[in-house]
Amino acid sequence: MAIDLQKKESINLSQEVPTLNNVFVGLGWDESDGTVEELDADVSVFMLGVDHKIPAESYFVFYNNLISADGSVVHQGDNRTGEGEGDDECINIDLTKVNPAIQQMMFVVTIHDAAVRNQDFSNLDNSFIRICDNNSGNELCRFTLNDDFVGSDSVQIGRLYRSGEEWGFEAMGDPFQGGLSTLLGLYVN
Repeated sequence: MAIDLQKKESINLSQEVPTLNNVFVGLGWDESDGTVEELDADVSVFMLGVDHKIPAESYFVFYNNLISADGSVVHQGDNRTGEGEGDDECINIDLTKVNPAIQQMMFVVTIHDAAVRNQDFSNLDNSFIRICDNNSGNELCRFTLNDDFVGSDSVQIGRLYRSGEEWGFEAMGDPFQGGLSTLLGLYVN
């Protein structure tokens, strides 16, 4: 049974599934009623070292770089509409392949061309991230954004992190303004 996390709550995934080595990350959202122009939300993964920085450009995984340098993170591609039920963008992570220098993976959702289209996270409903054991298909945890984030065009939604030999997940829900470039500025040397 999946655990519903609240903002800033964590779960030790390795304790939940001691054999966990293959993770599926699903992210989803719906356009709010009344959204006039089509909204394109994008998911990116910032693979961070001990210094909380992306060690090389190839450890920034997004719609134009679908596979990390170590081959551990594979983004399944861009969904430009968010239509339909369930996951809108998906990421597979082989924990056995993650470069030992990588300490955490930050999952970020941004709204493409938000400023041009006058859009923000108040135009999205039912935004969530869920972590699953890819081997069994079991959902381990889920975090649903409950805030409107009016004026914010990007959100750090959660992070997968190492603690010794174990992996955990923290629900974040930290909003930002300025798009992907603002967030990259925090994590690039």
